[in-house]
Amino acid sequence: MNKKNLPGLYIHIPFCTTKCPYCDFYSETAASLIPAWLHAFEKEVLLYKDRFRSFDSLYVGGGTPSVLNDSQFTALVECISKHFRFQPGTEITIEVNPDDITEKKLRCFRELGVNRISMGVQSFDEQVLLFLKRRHTAHDAMRALELIRSCGFTNVGVDLMYGIPGQAETGWIETLKKALSFQPEHISCYQLTVAEDTVFGEMREKGRIHLPDETESAAFFLSTAQVLEENGYLHYEISNFARGEEYCSRHNQKYWQHVDYLGLGPAAHSFQNGTRWWNYRSVEKYCQALEEGRAPVEGREKLSDEERALESLYLGLRTRAGVDLNGMRKNQNIDKVLPQLLSSEYVRVINNRLVPTTKGFLLPLERLCRNVIAKERSD
Repeated sequence: MNKKNLPGLYIHIPFCTTKCPYCDFYSETAASLIPAWLHAFEKEVLLYKDRFRSFDSLYVGGGTPSVLNDSQFTALVECISKHFRFQPGTEITIEVNPDDITEKKLRCFRELGVNRISMGVQSFDEQVLLFLKRRHTAHDAMRALELIRSCGFTNVGVDLMYGIPGQAETGWIETLKKALSFQPEHISCYQLTVAEDTVFGEMREKGRIHLPDETESAAFFLSTAQVLEENGYLHYEISNFARGEEYCSRHNQKYWQHVDYLGLGPAAHSFQNGTRWWNYRSVEKYCQALEEGRAPVEGREKLSDEERALESLYLGLRTRAGVDLNGMRKNQNIDKVLPQLLSSEYVRVINNRLVPTTKGFLLPLERLCRNVIAKERSD
């Protein structure tokens, strides 16, 4: 296999100390479940040890991976190291929360090979943090970033959130500037989205919170791109900015490029040879399945050649690299979409690749493509 296309390994840690009111990622707050989950996790690893033998990225996400104590995290890493092979120079990322960070924990990460930290800061504005019900303060986040640097980590990412009800664009710019003062190698900027089955979803339904409208959201997005690009960051995916090509998330790019990946843990997704499958969104069901000797898979789908080509188009248009026009023109449905895309201000052609503009990142290009195809089929 081409080294560039080696698969990635994702591990979902399904635990948080508290549940944020906007979050719809699967997690539990009962730490008492961790030992049983870890025991089941080791059984799941054994199911795949001969199917995915070599990886060049490992991403430990959640949930909140940093809630694991040192012995639990060590057991997890030792398990996968025993049964899977990792290439030299593998990118090893762990997501952390600022209030979990200690020098002892960081030393444990370093000793186990972690070389990339992704920290959920969300904001340096105390009022925003209170609204989001985050457990850390702005001071906690700054202290954690300083500690991470002092412990020798040279690839650090921060996650930030904009489009908070009542948030002024000037306040958001101040958060961006504070983040830039720490010179992180990677910055992810996500607009607050509210799912129905969350606390914020219920509050929106009752009219207790109001999200920015389309015009306000666009202004946040464009000012974000402008500030970060002016400070030397590459806008390589809709929500992601890197301080140079070498700091683009190797693991996340596998999702956008249809490279195989294995996901372990409750709610984790996997993809191999055009087939996608996903695990139970329940620690209890996950553990029960593995105790019975079954893979904890809730569902799967096999993509047709047409579906795979369309997904490649949609995913590619999320990224600054875009998609190869030569490959795209082999698909009948994409031929129907290309004329409208090419005549718009949302994409351009560079070296025979269809590349989204910054405005193109704002437009739901996937929806546009699906609408064109649906119209062609109905005519």
